[in-house]
Amino acid sequence: MSARGDAIGRGSVLPGDPPGGRRAVAVWCTGVAVYFVAVIFRTSLGVAGLDAADRFHVGASQLSTFSILQLLVYAGMQIPVGLLVDRLGTKKVLGIGAVLFTAGQLGFAFSPSYGTALASRALLGCGDAMTFISVLRLGTRWFPARRGPMIAQLAALAGMAGNLVSTLVLARLLHGLGWTPAFAGSALAGVVVLVLTLLFLKDHPEGHEPEPSPHHGAAYVRRQIAESWREPGTRLGMWVHFTTQFPAMVFLLLWGLPFLVEAQGLSRAVAGELLTLVVLSNMVVGLVYGQIVARHHAARLPLALGTVAATALFWALTLAWPGDHAPLVLLLVLCVVLGACGPASMLGFDFARPANPPERQGTASGITNMGGFIASMTTLFAIGVLLDATGDDYAIAFSAVFVLQAVGIVQILRLRGRAARRERERLVASRVETVHVPAA
Repeated sequence: MSARGDAIGRGSVLPGDPPGGRRAVAVWCTGVAVYFVAVIFRTSLGVAGLDAADRFHVGASQLSTFSILQLLVYAGMQIPVGLLVDRLGTKKVLGIGAVLFTAGQLGFAFSPSYGTALASRALLGCGDAMTFISVLRLGTRWFPARRGPMIAQLAALAGMAGNLVSTLVLARLLHGLGWTPAFAGSALAGVVVLVLTLLFLKDHPEGHEPEPSPHHGAAYVRRQIAESWREPGTRLGMWVHFTTQFPAMVFLLLWGLPFLVEAQGLSRAVAGELLTLVVLSNMVVGLVYGQIVARHHAARLPLALGTVAATALFWALTLAWPGDHAPLVLLLVLCVVLGACGPASMLGFDFARPANPPERQGTASGITNMGGFIASMTTLFAIGVLLDATGDDYAIAFSAVFVLQAVGIVQILRLRGRAARRERERLVASRVETVHVPAA
């Protein structure tokens, strides 16, 4: 375990840690509000998938392209955004992100064709990509290290609350007011959080300014990426994120509603309630995982692997159930288990965070965050292609989940030993440094 991870586990305070407090909470909540709105916009297609297919006259493959393109942009932006956060700070990056995702949501509301709608989702994905890494960086700048796991889980919890708004509120607006008023009206939330960011957000508390570091163009970029990637903890974090996040992301972002309605014979109302259950489960499990890891840092990997195993088990039971439809109780359990995927993916950052110094946190978080979105994008595409190829056989299409889980587990098991040895080395080095530091 690293020195920072050890301090988190013991609940001690590291030298130079930010103090936290009410001001920290207020500033952090401003950043989280931006992420909250970004997630509402990101997941809005999840409740509008069938409507989008009718509006733009597209099939399953073309419908999946909306989310694939959005996630492709999101994943591709993670390392550039991490570098921008490390260099420009949180406030500027969050402000740019709010402008972009608001413009994307507004454009989606008025898109007259499939092509312009795709362009709008790409713009939305670009802005969305700038939010979560910025919020993670904001947490490390304003709160003590021992709060890191819980602060990260709370940020993810806010994101799931945004998903809940999409599921409950935006879905009703969509079916009550229609496509354009629902999406255009929701875009006003982006304007509100942009104003809040400009007025109230600050990168760090007084007295905790980061040390200035020289930036040398391409050489600096290459060094940041190479040094972050060289750490086994960064790569392990990326593969943990890859393996745990995507089953729930794919379900909530696009394919959950069609699966429940078309393959399981549920009404749209019941299907919407099951999507809501995934979100509520995520929120509860996130609090539990955050508390466990804050107290027992060694629980990171068992929690991640246990979540993957449970997800695979209940997906297998659901897809292999004899008869036309799986029983409702099994679908309920599946949705509860899928709710653990998001909190489990946050554990990836708990491997990358202590493996990198503060000046590389944004870059390392960007690399980690790429994992789950690459897996989600790949699975969204695979399910769409398989549905078209098999005549909407959801059992075959959703089997793509198991392939990506197997790939991720192999990489996690390959890297866990190296990451653990590196953390122990950092811990020994930090103890030696502590012994030689004179008392104040």
